[in-house]
Amino acid sequence: MKPPRFDYHAPESLDEALDLLADSGPDARILAGGQSLVPALNFRLARPSVLIDINGVAELAGIEDAGERLVIGATTRQRAIETSETVARRVPLLHEATRYVAHLPIRTRGTLGGSVANADPAAEDPAVAAALEATMVCRSRRGERRIAAAGFFIDVLTTALEPDEMLIAVEFPGIPDGAGAAFAEISRRDGDFALAGVAAQIAISNGRVADARIAACGVGPAPLRFRDAEDALLDSACGPEAIEAACDAVAASSDPHDDVHASAAYRRQLAAAMARRALNGARARAGGAA
Repeated sequence: MKPPRFDYHAPESLDEALDLLADSGPDARILAGGQSLVPALNFRLARPSVLIDINGVAELAGIEDAGERLVIGATTRQRAIETSETVARRVPLLHEATRYVAHLPIRTRGTLGGSVANADPAAEDPAVAAALEATMVCRSRRGERRIAAAGFFIDVLTTALEPDEMLIAVEFPGIPDGAGAAFAEISRRDGDFALAGVAAQIAISNGRVADARIAACGVGPAPLRFRDAEDALLDSACGPEAIEAACDAVAASSDPHDDVHASAAYRRQLAAAMARRALNGARARAGGAA
């Protein structure tokens, strides 16, 4: 199928893009990597009156090590994140999760900002952002807003972005000393949408869990952060019993629906299984093996 008719703009600066977004009204859409939007256009699931292509806005791409945080521009390609030694060192959870995103050609065009702003509940990047309490930097002609992940992801394909706002960067906290991170995912075929995926990061100090971050994709209407599972690990030695308690909490807190790919009950089991893999991996990398 062919997309519906729309007006196309290719701004060369952020200010120009924000002016176009403000003047075009709520039916305008931003085109970054296009790996979700273009298929939606072709199937006429999306019918924007205006398409604003931000690929020519150079200031929206790049990876910056800003000390306590890593700032990644919205149009930074997922392939750039996958191959970045800086990301691997500073935010290893994002680096590992990116390898699960679809296939290489899609990661080569797809962008971090596009994935986060699209907020597909099965996507990996939003789950990592939720686990690590990333900050979404959003800008409009009215000014800039910084939105924590907990308040950014609202529902299926729904975020806190206003119609005239653009996600310009995502800020991730660097991994603390004594921490380990791991991502585990299962899909029907390699590269398919996740039936369940879990992002985990554990910090161990003096043999006890000082901090735990657990979030999932594919098992709810938005990326889910599992606070009860994290509490089950805190101040424990991160042994098998604590990990099993955390996995039980993940299953209990998951909120999947039945669909053509899997039942809700099966997805809950998968969430627990992926949590077990991710937590054991994070524990081993944190040096927490008993």
